[in-house]
Amino acid sequence: MIPDPAAFLRQLFDRAVEVADPMRSLAGFLPEKPAGRVVVVGAGKASARMAEAVEAVWGPCEGLVITRYGYARPCRGIEIVEAAHPVPDAAGVAATARMLELLRGLGEDDFVLALISGGASALLCAPAEGLSLTEKQAVNAALLASGAPISAMNTVRKHLSRVKGGQLAAAAHPARMLALMISDVPGDDPAFIGSGPTVGDASTPDEARAILDRWQIPVPPAALAALDRSGVVAPGDPRLSRVTNVIYAAPAQSLAAAAALAAPLSEVRTLGDSLEGEARAVARDQAALAVGIAAHLRPGDRPVLLLSGGELTVTRRGDGIGGPNAEFCLALALTLEGHPRIHALACDTDGVDGAAEVAGAVIGPDTLATPGAAEALARNDAHGYFARAGAQVVTGPTLTNVNDFRALLILPPG
Repeated sequence: MIPDPAAFLRQLFDRAVEVADPMRSLAGFLPEKPAGRVVVVGAGKASARMAEAVEAVWGPCEGLVITRYGYARPCRGIEIVEAAHPVPDAAGVAATARMLELLRGLGEDDFVLALISGGASALLCAPAEGLSLTEKQAVNAALLASGAPISAMNTVRKHLSRVKGGQLAAAAHPARMLALMISDVPGDDPAFIGSGPTVGDASTPDEARAILDRWQIPVPPAALAALDRSGVVAPGDPRLSRVTNVIYAAPAQSLAAAAALAAPLSEVRTLGDSLEGEARAVARDQAALAVGIAAHLRPGDRPVLLLSGGELTVTRRGDGIGGPNAEFCLALALTLEGHPRIHALACDTDGVDGAAEVAGAVIGPDTLATPGAAEALARNDAHGYFARAGAQVVTGPTLTNVNDFRALLILPPG
């Protein structure tokens, strides 16, 4: 029996976040601290927590890590710099320049530990030669509003950067490098986590141009010119020969932990950890699935829980404040039309859905009692709607990031 579905769903989300906390999960992937000079660098919303976990094992270290404003952690040797996300700012540019300088001149006997998590695409910012920060910001903002999948966005970002697409690792050559990553991308491809600063990339400037054309991204002339000077490092480049990339935490682990917690009380069905697509379209599909399951449940049956992860997108059409998880929930509520036995939660595990300091939302049969849902969806104002409805999930910085977490709970009759 589940007397409080909203509380139950929140417990599952909290469990998914907990198992991805670097303080719980990173130590087992750290080697013994190498002799000689060791430099720690990193970027992402979880990177400061990762640095804190490293120093808990290795003690004070030399290094520099860039994280989102509000996500800093106390470290004894590694410098933590805060910068803007999801659109980069001057603080990120300055810190990235210092990081590259820190790596310059390292030798074969030196060791670099790179800590990469979601958010590094914006936080690790070195615009390509001839491209200003303002122009880079404009392209980034347009990509975020386009509805393009994260893999497409990151392909463009790589070719407009001097640090992504293997270029951070190339800057550290000939030092040895171990990159520890938390995956926040569908499919867990290390080349797309934070736009792959330590991973070679086979994409071309022409592919980046095709993405810009397909998603109708307005691009300043300097960005188009910068594509011709792309410094993305090919996978077989000898400068990457001493780099080891390891994904040590991923969405599948968090979904499995939530499923294990839910199993005593419900039948758990996992829909996958790498779902992509427009948030409102995926919501309609999952609503139809949930309604179909509800129609077959009988009194005394176990509740059914649908879990999924991945990264949904939003094509911005209005002037509201929203994010893919809140928009998923709002579209789901509108499609369900107050179904009496279906509850749901959708949240980003980093605590930030879109650009708002809100993880996501929770819905139930009475969600639409708050007026204006359809209008809010049309304006991409899901966060505004759920704020009025008192249904936002606010966590503050979670210090990790394994992408979206969605859970639909279908109760039996009676």
